[in-house]
Amino acid sequence: MIIMGVDPGLNATGYGLLEIGSGRLRLVAAGDIRPPRHEPLEERLGIIRDALSDLIVRHHPDTVVLEKLFTHHAHVTTAALMGHARGAACLAARDHGLPLAEYPPTQVKKSLTGRGHATKDQVARMVGQRLGVPGADWSADASDALALAIVHAHTASQNRRLPVGVVR
Repeated sequence: MIIMGVDPGLNATGYGLLEIGSGRLRLVAAGDIRPPRHEPLEERLGIIRDALSDLIVRHHPDTVVLEKLFTHHAHVTTAALMGHARGAACLAARDHGLPLAEYPPTQVKKSLTGRGHATKDQVARMVGQRLGVPGADWSADASDALALAIVHAHTASQNRRLPVGVVR
């Protein structure tokens, strides 16, 4: 099974693909999609959608995992812009018939580090440890995307182990 984590953003959309096999996670690919800032919004969104679609065609993930949209009264514009990039990712997944999973950022951080308000550096360190790549030089966006994929892999694994009839 291959999981594609996506950390959506207009300036940088991080992606991370992990393969689950024999109870282990294997890094398939990680990086960023960085549309030119001078392009109009619709072009930037198209670049994100097309790049994610290319990754889907190349790596054949079974599911796409996104960060849930959150807002803070001081950052409403940022949330709206992130929502546009999330929409591009949702459409890329839909175009290829892939299911979507979503996790709030605090759940991802708590699952990886034990703290729901961990720093990006702490998350990146734990991602590197979990994947056996300590000191990896991924961007914060790629690390966040990999974190989403790791949390989904563990959540999916736990759900498969629940007895029949138990709802989580």
